[in-house]
Amino acid sequence: HVQLVESGGGSVQAGGSLRLSCAASGYTYNRNCMAWFRQAPGKEREGVARIATGSGNTYYADSVKGRFTISQDNAKNTVYLQMNSVKPEDTALYYCAASGRCTLGRIGSADDYTGWGQGTQVTVS
Repeated sequence: HVQLVESGGGSVQAGGSLRLSCAASGYTYNRNCMAWFRQAPGKEREGVARIATGSGNTYYADSVKGRFTISQDNAKNTVYLQMNSVKPEDTALYYCAASGRCTLGRIGSADDYTGWGQGTQVTVS
């Protein structure tokens, strides 16, 4: 099993920045691929960004490309999501997710990920 704990959510004004963190523990083979998903009220969970923890390869949803950056600190077993130039439509519950492998050229669906955090709320006004 893999355990994921998100932090860093909060309220921010449009145009501002926020950094989310995801601390991971558990079997490393279950987290070769780490991702951020988000879910707004009444909407489906959508992938925002993912990173292959071995190669560092990243992939972003079109809606956040150029504004959000996913990164990792392997020494701390932590993945980050730097959110810049945030918009009201970025408001959602943000989840960290883990998978044994990344899908080439895409983030993948929520079903592709086996480990999930509890979520952290981001509100942009």
